[in-house]
Amino acid sequence: MPIIVQKYGGTSVRDTGRIKNVARRLCAAQDEGYQVVAVVSAMGDSTDELMQMAHQISAEPPERELDMLLSTGERVSVALLAMAIYELGHTAISLSGNQAGIQTNTMHTRARITAVRTRRLREELDSGKIVLVAGFQGVSPDEDITTLGRGGSDTTAVALAAALKAEVCEIYTDVDGVYTADPNVAPGARKLDAVSYGEMLEMAATGAEVLMLRSVEYAQKYKVHLKVLSSFSNQPGTWVREEDEKMEKAVVSGVTHTTDESKLTLLRVPDRPGVAATVFGALAERNVNVDMIIQNVSEQGTTDISFTVTQSDLPAAQQALDIITDELGVAYVIGGQMGKVSIIGAGMKSYPGVAAKMFKTLADEGINIEMISTSSIKVSCVIERDRVEEAVRALHQAFSLDEE
Repeated sequence: MPIIVQKYGGTSVRDTGRIKNVARRLCAAQDEGYQVVAVVSAMGDSTDELMQMAHQISAEPPERELDMLLSTGERVSVALLAMAIYELGHTAISLSGNQAGIQTNTMHTRARITAVRTRRLREELDSGKIVLVAGFQGVSPDEDITTLGRGGSDTTAVALAAALKAEVCEIYTDVDGVYTADPNVAPGARKLDAVSYGEMLEMAATGAEVLMLRSVEYAQKYKVHLKVLSSFSNQPGTWVREEDEKMEKAVVSGVTHTTDESKLTLLRVPDRPGVAATVFGALAERNVNVDMIIQNVSEQGTTDISFTVTQSDLPAAQQALDIITDELGVAYVIGGQMGKVSIIGAGMKSYPGVAAKMFKTLADEGINIEMISTSSIKVSCVIERDRVEEAVRALHQAFSLDEE
């Protein structure tokens, strides 16, 4: 029998009524002839509530204990969902990440999956059960519970689909697919029928929250067929798959944005080999993810280096820079809260003038560009945070994304 993996996010299981709705969907999939695996997130905002409780106890909770605490939310969801499935006359079993065979490295609160042992999963599926796996978690070689970081249930689902060679991995959320922009910002945003792995990677990396970046990377590596759907409707959703000749290659497929960028600038850094490696190595040791980097032209043996990080990474970045700048004898400044707007499209690879059109559109709106980064299918600009939504609407219209 073919295997299907479905993932349900926190909004899909926010309360017992929604859990019963998910149970009906899973039973229907089994009745259609599938062996069914479901990966489930914690109910609603329960993970945030657990985190708040932890910080009421300790300003800096030990990461191992945080993982022990935060992993409980998903286990509550799968246990309640199993009960709901039994009430519908089907059989199910709830499993923690450890019981499901999800093995990770030892990095607490942001672990990475190293292997998936499928023996238990296959045995339970072959016995006719719907298998419910707590998302967002696994077990380290030290047999400690680990969590995968924000959005980690997406990665859990894709990893299971890859290991089980599932026919499809369906990601159920509170939206019915991938849109050309955030509909809350651009009212004319349209749902896309399909996007390539490359486009989805860039969208996830530049602010689209419909899929976690690491889950898309995993899907692309193992050629997992992904589909994004809503758990509240029967709309067809959006396929995420390999680019092919039948797929529409729009010059620009979407506009994404973030409003949590922080810009830091190191002033008058010695312009010699190894300095940049020292700076960014120190940031990497503190697990700070650096986005854009700009180094100015050297003058009199020194240069300025600017880069962006998310606001959540800013405290760790400052801690690293406080040490490094003392060693180098330089200073740094924080440029304030910034935002980022990006355009993404597979058709950009063979279509000149896209970046110029983006820059002109922003200029016409009086929006100043602080930093720019590009790839073959993406152009991103760091701009003032307060102008981000305006920029999204202008670019969405300029590239005719609100037209069928």
